Amino acid sequence: MSQTIFVLEDEPDISRLIQYHLESAGYVVRPYLAANHVLSDAERQPPSLFLLDIMVPGGDGLDLCRRLRQNPALSIVPIIFLTARAAENDRVLGLDAGADDYITKPFSTRELLARVKAVLRRFERPAAPSMVKFEGIEIDAGAMQLRVNGELVTTTATEFRLLDYLARHPGRVFSRDHLLDAVWGDARFVTPRSVDVYVRRIREKIEADAEEPRYLKTMRGAGYRFEIPKTAVAAQTVA
Repeated sequence: MSQTIFVLEDEPDISRLIQYHLESAGYVVRPYLAANHVLSDAERQPPSLFLLDIMVPGGDGLDLCRRLRQNPALSIVPIIFLTARAAENDRVLGLDAGADDYITKPFSTRELLARVKAVLRRFERPAAPSMVKFEGIEIDAGAMQLRVNGELVTTTATEFRLLDYLARHPGRVFSRDHLLDAVWGDARFVTPRSVDVYVRRIREKIEADAEEPRYLKTMRGAGYRFEIPKTAVAAQTVA
């Protein structure tokens, strides 16, 4: 089944160019020249990927990204920014808003297709559903869902992948560079410090006190380690 990509780009020529190459690669494309109806349309039919410009009529791509991330039904859908705003501060804003990749204009269609394929591949769900469970935390890789004390907690695709990776390797210390390779792959806009942003978000969702984390520990000068307290029920991996 073809994957659907929502493309928000207000320049008609660029929008048509993107649509042509994505459709030639086998994707279904829904183009938007303004942000007004993207969220409501996505709620009715969630796409496989959002490709968003930042400066567009009817809203701001960054604000739309934040609203998508706050929507439980859409928060897990990956987002790529495609924008002329190339400053480092703009990239940081994109990361903070919840982007999974960031492509700057001008771009080559070959690079665009490669990055789209890479992001979609990165967020494919495993063929064999599996779950990590300990104490009140359930990490369901098959559904890409996190539950804490029985409550469903909204995460982005990248947040979930990072949490899932760490939880499946308890006790091991991972450097930021290692986590970038394991979770982000070839995403070029992220830096080792980007990992810190996602760790903070994960702590806010799984820890009783994010300032005094019980599970996701910082190993100064080394990176991060996920710990399952000895008092907890042994972690289970169900496949």
